[in-house]
Amino acid sequence: MHGQSLPDEKISKKKKIYPVNENLKLYLVNYNKAIPLPIKYVDLLNFEGAIAVYDKKGKDSLWQTALYSPNEIQNIHTALKEIYSILKTGGDYNVHKHLHVERVDYCTFGNSNPFRIKIVNDFNDNYDYFYIKQADASRIYGLELEDILSPSSVNFFVDGATLIEEHIAGVPGDAFIDSYLHNPEFNKVRIAKEFVKFNERCFVRLLGDMRSYNYVFDITPDFEEVQFRIRAIDFDQQSYEGRRNIYLPQFFKENYQFVKLVQEKLSPESVAQYKKEERTLIARRSRSSHARLHELLDIMAIDEISSPEKTEQLKTELAEYYGDRTFLHCKTMGELVRHSLEILTAK
Repeated sequence: MHGQSLPDEKISKKKKIYPVNENLKLYLVNYNKAIPLPIKYVDLLNFEGAIAVYDKKGKDSLWQTALYSPNEIQNIHTALKEIYSILKTGGDYNVHKHLHVERVDYCTFGNSNPFRIKIVNDFNDNYDYFYIKQADASRIYGLELEDILSPSSVNFFVDGATLIEEHIAGVPGDAFIDSYLHNPEFNKVRIAKEFVKFNERCFVRLLGDMRSYNYVFDITPDFEEVQFRIRAIDFDQQSYEGRRNIYLPQFFKENYQFVKLVQEKLSPESVAQYKKEERTLIARRSRSSHARLHELLDIMAIDEISSPEKTEQLKTELAEYYGDRTFLHCKTMGELVRHSLEILTAK
């Protein structure tokens, strides 16, 4: 990150929703990720009106609270509580009788147009969220790769064209910049180190569009200092774009403050060290989940999750970056991801 410019990388305006093919469906069944759900994404689209949701500063959040018919609302809320029980307790609904659905929000921005469900505990007003989205194959590959290769697990289930995801808690990257980055009690070196590792993790598994609002900071007090971990929360751009820089968070203007911090706090030798450490950890996770990862990548390698033009551009740029002509023989985005990971395990 030292001595490099920070171009404003652009993302495709609208990404195609890729269907879940039969091989991926079978994989999800085998790993208990495909289950019957009491309500589908399409069912939630039948709302009669919506009210804009504003954040604490009065700014439009680009979410709208969906308003449903009184005749349907009870059945919808019951089904949503059942889904929450599936995510949290494997479907034991009795544990969650004291919960209620406070809001069903619909996002008008982005590719997936998800629903965000707010669940509240009647006893103590504690709340949680989960999401219902369209089941896009590239997003599912992204979630699985996150579960296998990242330091954190992610919980999701699929039923036909419906995908449910648990809420990944943390401070959104843009909010962290505004409210936490300059906290004098936080060790800036640790923040810079985590951004370098996150940057490398995204690049190796080709997860794109990690602008500051597409990841969160998990902040954990330690016995001496606070620890930080960055977690992706948006997997729409798993190996879709053709430009290499899309897969490096350092090249987005929204992340400039973190890039600046790295340049100020870390030497080039330290950056190289942390990149090597992260690649070693990913290689270890790859080996420990070899059978599952190999099965997933075999399916991904023959699936269409991007255009031929974008695939051609990315394989050319990766071949140039790594000095490895093997990338030029790859025909799909899945093959590019597989070879990117093979470079790690080979070393």
